[in-house]
Amino acid sequence: MGRLMIVDDNERFLAVARDRLTSDGLEVVGTATTQAEALDKAEELHPDVILVDISLGTESGFELTRRFVEDFPDLHPRVVLISTRDPEDFADLIALSPAAGFLPKNLLSASAVCDLLRGNDC
Repeated sequence: MGRLMIVDDNERFLAVARDRLTSDGLEVVGTATTQAEALDKAEELHPDVILVDISLGTESGFELTRRFVEDFPDLHPRVVLISTRDPEDFADLIALSPAAGFLPKNLLSASAVCDLLRGNDC
């Protein structure tokens, strides 16, 4: 699948997700906790896939996803929204976003990301 970046405002989740995905065989090249940091790191690191939390504190993961796709068009089919919230809570926003799809944080794994991106990078 290539190089992966995770964007989430929860440092503990970032550490757990990095460990989990790395142990699953993915290369996690970076993490970010804010939109500005995420955009800077994406430009610096050139990840192949980016996982973006829907809620980034006071910032919007939906807005960040839109910015990723505008600023880095090659990422269009490879930005994945994540959240602890029920996807039904955001179904309309997820459907309208340019994200490849949505994964619940509790189901996050290399195989789940790969299955979602099947045909794009796996």
